[in-house]
Amino acid sequence: MGLLDAILGRSKPVRPDLDQLFAVPSAAMTLQAATGFTPTGRGSVCFAGVEGGGFARLQEDVRELLDADTERGGIPVEFSRDAYGYTWLLATHPADDTASLVNDLHAVNTLLQDGGFGPHLLCSLIGFRHPADGRSLALVYLYKRGTFYPFAPLPGDAEKRDNPLELQVRGALGDDLRVEKDLSRWFPVWGAPGL
Repeated sequence: MGLLDAILGRSKPVRPDLDQLFAVPSAAMTLQAATGFTPTGRGSVCFAGVEGGGFARLQEDVRELLDADTERGGIPVEFSRDAYGYTWLLATHPADDTASLVNDLHAVNTLLQDGGFGPHLLCSLIGFRHPADGRSLALVYLYKRGTFYPFAPLPGDAEKRDNPLELQVRGALGDDLRVEKDLSRWFPVWGAPGL
């Protein structure tokens, strides 16, 4: 950051560090010990769709890469669009194989980034569930910030969050993950695939 940036209060954006995703499997164990939430084996990547043949080919490359194990019983990836026009890719693995899920999410992010579509990546999330009461929780990775935050919707149809749980998760995972400090960036991802 230069002197002028410091005087004017500008900061440079954090460079995405996709390798941060590889910290999730150990963070999942910490999360389970601290809160009882266990991985669901479901995770997703959200990105703004782009028109054009190059992006369509890249999407097919992603599908082909992640669906390579479907002949051996793997679950095919699913693409969907949300109400805001964003595209979601949902990957599913056995609940006890968080490492493979993270590998898939990392591969998707890397392919999009290396294909020149990094600016269109929004977030990735890994789903968790509490076995006693079925509550949902997601660890959301913000691509442009290189940080994580917890998202815990309250059960029911109302779009309300369990803020005390989110803060509890932030405290529990502070040593495992780079948690987003700015709470205003803890965006809700209502109805996200994988949650």
